[in-house]
Amino acid sequence: QVQLVESGGGLVQAGGSLRLSCAASGRTFRGYTVAWFRQSPGKEREFVAAISFSGNTFYGDFVKGRFAISRDDAKKSVYLQMNNLKPEDTADYYCAARDGVWSHQVSQYEHWGQGTQVTVSS
Repeated sequence: QVQLVESGGGLVQAGGSLRLSCAASGRTFRGYTVAWFRQSPGKEREFVAAISFSGNTFYGDFVKGRFAISRDDAKKSVYLQMNNLKPEDTADYYCAARDGVWSHQVSQYEHWGQGTQVTVSS
C-alpha cells in the first residue's frame, strides 16, 4: 500500500508560482507512475500531469508549458512546479499513483492523497 501526502498549496497572485510536493510512504515507490489531478467546485477531476517510473512526463493540454512535474525516488517524492498561474488554475490538487504505465484517467489510479488547495487571485 502507498500513502500519499500533498503539500505546498496556498494563495498566490496571477502570474505567480507554486511548487506542490507529494510525499509517499509505505511500500516501494520506484516502479509507480505518479500523477497530479485537480478539481474545482462543480467540475470533474481533471488530469494535470504525470511522470512514469522511467521519468517520462505527460501533461494536460491546458498546461501549455507552464507546469513541470519531477520525481525524486530516493526521497519518495514527486513535485509539480507551477509557473505563470492563472485564476482558472484555482482548484484542489491531488497526487495519485498507480503501479503501471501512465494514464490520464482518474479511474486508473489506485492510490490518492487528500489534496492541497491552490487559489490564484486576479
